[in-house]
Amino acid sequence: MNNDNTFPFRLAAHAALAWFAAALGTAAMAAPTVDQARQWSAACANCHGPAGKAPAGSPVPGLAGRPQSYLVEQMQAFKAGTRDATVMQQIAKGYTDEQITAIAAWFASVK
Repeated sequence: MNNDNTFPFRLAAHAALAWFAAALGTAAMAAPTVDQARQWSAACANCHGPAGKAPAGSPVPGLAGRPQSYLVEQMQAFKAGTRDATVMQQIAKGYTDEQITAIAAWFASVK
């Protein structure tokens, strides 16, 4: 038997911490929303044009309407350093795989 009078409080504190950690883990695993993907993709507009629609004659490719799988593949290649680029390797490293997938889905949906 435990004679420590703080035992119930420590038990409650551990239970609360476990619940909080589980809640954070669930929130972190939630799929990105369309609005989040659209907001993340706004950073791409400086080079790839608004909504991924590059201006005619641009040396930088447009992203709008391209297949999601293609966009994910290219971003993963940039992230891994297996595709040459000027700045895309650094940019791609700033996104999680889930963010890359969500951004690619958003660009694929733009017509």
